[in-house]
Amino acid sequence: MRFVRIRTARGTAAALVAVPLALGGLGSQSHAQAPSPSSSGTFGPGCSALSQKASTVKDKVVEAAAAYPQLSQLVSATVRAKLNSALDGKPDVTIFAPDNKAFQNVTVEQLSSLLNNEGQLKKVLGYHVVDKQITPDELSNGSFTTVEGSKLTTSGSGTDYKVNGKANIVCGNIKAANATIYVIDSVLQPPS
Repeated sequence: MRFVRIRTARGTAAALVAVPLALGGLGSQSHAQAPSPSSSGTFGPGCSALSQKASTVKDKVVEAAAAYPQLSQLVSATVRAKLNSALDGKPDVTIFAPDNKAFQNVTVEQLSSLLNNEGQLKKVLGYHVVDKQITPDELSNGSFTTVEGSKLTTSGSGTDYKVNGKANIVCGNIKAANATIYVIDSVLQPPS
């Protein structure tokens, strides 16, 4: 048990340090076109650039997201908001996961304010989570209630999908033991 706590603490610390560093700039991602989505495979222009440390199919959602270095800022924020246990405890969820590049569009002041306000951080992160697993077939013209309580929409076809008409799904249908992850290129804001 002590090993797990140390590993988690070190991983959290490293992710917290990575937030300000990543705001300074990340390398561009390649956008090779993937085939049309299927109910079992990943899809999207950013899948080939999304590196993974290990298979995530048997991992709970937060551990699965942590296997992708490009999601380190999201994982860090989730741990900081103390949502990791709640998300891992849900049986079936969908996460619209902003990648590290998405956090570049948030100003340093906005990010600092968000990270220092646990209630607002939980609200924003909850707006990225739907309490059911969404299949690629449901993305074409979808409307879903988030854990935060507001609606978000999805639209598109083939391998080109958007969330709320602006965030692109750069890699979708990533499987975890209790979740489906769609990596997006923007941090979503719940309606005021």
